Amino acid sequence: MTGVGALAEREGWHAEGFAARVHYRGEGERYAVEYYAPSDCVLYWKVKGDGETAVPVGRETVPDPLRDRVRIDLDAAGIDPDVEERPL
Repeated sequence: MTGVGALAEREGWHAEGFAARVHYRGEGERYAVEYYAPSDCVLYWKVKGDGETAVPVGRETVPDPLRDRVRIDLDAAGIDPDVEERPL
């Protein structure tokens, strides 16, 4: 199994049709990370304090440990980890 289904097997990831999502909390910040299979890209969202509102953020603002974890999970799911760096 590769792609979205394989990501859903990784800790914290959930599949939703053609996409997979994981939530991350660390260093006082909360993020949602989404991988979209049709466009083969990763989006980062910063979750506001209310837990209900999220805004898209540039990957340069995302902590390196989170970006590293996403790349490891992509690779383990058979997805080229370089898609994490793909500009939108």
